[in-house]
Amino acid sequence: MDLNIGIIGTGWFSKVHGDILAGMDRVRVAAVLGTSEAKAEAMAVRYPGAHGYAGLTEMLDREKLDAVYICVPPMAHGEIESVLIERGIPFLVEKPIGTNMDIPTEISGKLQSKPLVHAVGYHFRYKATIQMMKERMAGQTLAMALGTWMGDMPQVSWWRRQEGSGGQFIEQTTHIVDLLRYLAGEVEEVYASYANRIVHTQFEQVGVPDVGTVTLKLRSGAIANISNTCALPGGVGEVGLKLYTGSGMLHWNPDRLDIVGAEESTSYKLGDNPYLKENEAFIHAVRTGDTSGILSDYADALKTQRITCAALESASTGKPVKIEN
Repeated sequence: MDLNIGIIGTGWFSKVHGDILAGMDRVRVAAVLGTSEAKAEAMAVRYPGAHGYAGLTEMLDREKLDAVYICVPPMAHGEIESVLIERGIPFLVEKPIGTNMDIPTEISGKLQSKPLVHAVGYHFRYKATIQMMKERMAGQTLAMALGTWMGDMPQVSWWRRQEGSGGQFIEQTTHIVDLLRYLAGEVEEVYASYANRIVHTQFEQVGVPDVGTVTLKLRSGAIANISNTCALPGGVGEVGLKLYTGSGMLHWNPDRLDIVGAEESTSYKLGDNPYLKENEAFIHAVRTGDTSGILSDYADALKTQRITCAALESASTGKPVKIEN
């Protein structure tokens, strides 16, 4: 069966997914929805026979879509997911699933009432090195973890606004929070400190902190720290997660995994594409109904969202915040 896919959004992530889909057997990018018809058409020409639209209802009424990819800024979530759920159209939604907990909680409830195939774009879970770490952690006791997302400020205006992006910890560093949960278990408490140091002097209308550090207590008893900044110059940065156990250290970044123990020290550099694996798992689920290959669904992503939003609350109040089960 040939699958017709719609893509909502015309940014970088939309093109990443669209190009992968266009290369799949019996999968066709049939429609693109943008904030204007011109933007949508400009991206649609990448895919033979695809049409551009500026309205969600028009696109869904005119096209017979088997699934939709939602690649929009954090503040644009809500109506799109609701309409797709109501129409029973499977979707893959990019992270984060919102700027706060209100809309994600509402969408999660709708999915519970009317289930359908869906996935959330925490693509790092699909990395072979992350799967190696998960296997290594089985049976081990985590002592502590250190995570980082250090870089520059994305050059889009909505990212600088708290109501647009939710801030760096919600919009970017959510990946590291999600990996911590995936590899080490659930979080029960966070304490955060954020500040504005540099970026507000470089750009106008900056409403998000440019540095932050968050201490996390895990249900297992382990502790973690995840820190971020968007104050570095372009091209300078580091992203990663380090796990420390009684057997040694596992140091991960998107390009490499170092495993260091008393009797071994091994490095792995694998050139796998997690976006490809993520798309293959979702398309397989749409085609067959088998969701076993999807590594992040909405209910699970909601747990990550809850932690990142709790960190914002803690930074605002100066007090630790408990994570509800």
